[in-house]
Amino acid sequence: MQERQTLEHVLDTQEKKLAFYQNLILLAAADGKLDGKESNFLLTIGNKLGISAEEGIRIAENLNQLTFVIPQEGLQKTLELQTLVLMMAEDGQIHDREYALCQRYARRIGYSQELLDELIKQFTTNASSS
Repeated sequence: MQERQTLEHVLDTQEKKLAFYQNLILLAAADGKLDGKESNFLLTIGNKLGISAEEGIRIAENLNQLTFVIPQEGLQKTLELQTLVLMMAEDGQIHDREYALCQRYARRIGYSQELLDELIKQFTTNASSS
């Protein structure tokens, strides 16, 4: 039986954690506003990864100069894309700019738009039935 990998386990260095958190912040800011659910999601992930509020603020302060950091490892790519989709769906709406960023990220890690759409469908269906 395959062991279930957690985000905390896969992101095993501070560099990986900060790069991933940067990706989340970029996606959260894509629609030009950060609602309460998105903020809470960022705080929850930050706490899980041991990222301080100060580190998150430093990332956010440089938002205009940042781009997605693409991981090298397959499992990390998959877990990050899943978490990005969760972030995108957190406020109950899939905004065009958020979708375009997720689509670009998926393409850069070698995943199709169809796979991205399937993930969105799975996560939004699960969220609405919870």
